[in-house]
Amino acid sequence: MNPVTGLAIGRIVIGIAMFLSPRLGARIFRVDASSSAAPYFGRLFGSREIALGAVTLASSGQARTRLVAAGVAIDAADGAAGALSARDGDVSKVVSGLLIAPAAAAVVVGVAEMLRSRGAA
Repeated sequence: MNPVTGLAIGRIVIGIAMFLSPRLGARIFRVDASSSAAPYFGRLFGSREIALGAVTLASSGQARTRLVAAGVAIDAADGAAGALSARDGDVSKVVSGLLIAPAAAAVVVGVAEMLRSRGAA
C-alpha cells in the first residue's frame, strides 16, 4: 500500500473512532476525558482527520502533494501541542510521548513521501 494512502486511511479510521467515541479515544491516549467539553474537542479532532484523510484519498498529482504537505504541518502542530501540554503540566511526560509519537511518525512518513515524489517528478 502506498504510504500516503495508508496515512489517509489511518486518519479516517482514527477520525471515525474519535468522532463516535471521543471519551474512549481520550482514554486510549491516556488523556483526562472527565471534562464536559472533552467529547466536543475529540469530535473536532475526529472530523478534521476524516476530512483530511478523505480529501487526500480523492486527490492525485499536485493536489495530493499539497495535501500531504498540509498533513505534515498539522501533524507537526499536533506533536508540538503534545510537547507544550507536557511543559505546562497538563499531561505527564509518558502521555506526552503517546501524543507525540504518532504525530512524529506521520510527519516522517509524509516528508519521506514528499521527497520520494519530488525525485520521481
